[in-house]
Amino acid sequence: MVTVLDTVSPKPVKPRHPEKAHRPDNPILRKPEWIRVKAPGSPVYNETAKIVRDNGLVTVCEEAGCPNIGECWSKKHATFMIMGEVCTRACAFCNVRTGLPDALDGDEPERVAEATKKLGLEHVVITSVDRDDLDDGGARHFANVIAAIRNTSPKTTIEVLTPDFLRKPGAVEIVVEAQPDVFNHNLETVPSLYLTVRPGARYFHSIRLLQRVKELDPAMFTKSGIMVGLGEERNEVLQLMDDLRVADVDFLTIGQYLQPTRKHHKVDRFVPPEEFKSYETIAYAKGFSLVSASPLTRSSHHAGDDFAKLRAAREKALGASR
Repeated sequence: MVTVLDTVSPKPVKPRHPEKAHRPDNPILRKPEWIRVKAPGSPVYNETAKIVRDNGLVTVCEEAGCPNIGECWSKKHATFMIMGEVCTRACAFCNVRTGLPDALDGDEPERVAEATKKLGLEHVVITSVDRDDLDDGGARHFANVIAAIRNTSPKTTIEVLTPDFLRKPGAVEIVVEAQPDVFNHNLETVPSLYLTVRPGARYFHSIRLLQRVKELDPAMFTKSGIMVGLGEERNEVLQLMDDLRVADVDFLTIGQYLQPTRKHHKVDRFVPPEEFKSYETIAYAKGFSLVSASPLTRSSHHAGDDFAKLRAAREKALGASR
């Protein structure tokens, strides 16, 4: 009898969130009825998944564990996450991997454009991980993706959901010059929670970024979103709305925070639907052109339909002012 010894040890699997491993577990609260969704698996969902895989792409739908993936992918709607699947930040709410990212893939813009064409997207959302390791934070890569999509699908409208490009002079200007139809940058939460929820970011820098977009191109739609249920106070949310209106932001999204794992920031509470409705009413009164506020609202959920509503709202406002 011959005994074969395997002397090759399996490659250790890197933890998804090494910076959170030492943290004590937070209990995961049972979701109320209004927050539950059906499991994905329709034929169109599987077709969308195949197109994403065949083009070697990453989606925020999967990486962030979005609860709406079943609905969106069943309509061939996917939000592409460019510049890899590893983020240089370690936000307490986010399920995207943390670590040192790989070098940029120069072929990625063409692959995103090809997938956009195959899916027949009328409106596409492009987001990314934070790339603090890059001199421009990845701004030029965003511009290259926009250009590639314009080349292959000239009628497709493009929405970008960018990081904050903190300490990257000129980055916002590069993305705006590429002329996306919507420039989205999420505040995520109220300023009092930034230290624990979004420690690598600065609240007023994000406000200034959105304001700068409007200075560069007053006609470009701007958008921002937050999560609630993290421990914020109602008056803080209302002040945040005012801050966004000072920056002339057009579109506000508000959704329920859902805790990815026990190592992530805890859910302080599940905000009931009627409270979301109240936020929506107040936000419209403060002057936003469009507001989406519900437990399952996410930045790119129904983005195409919302973009059509946003354009219609602007046309109506312009017509009323004549």
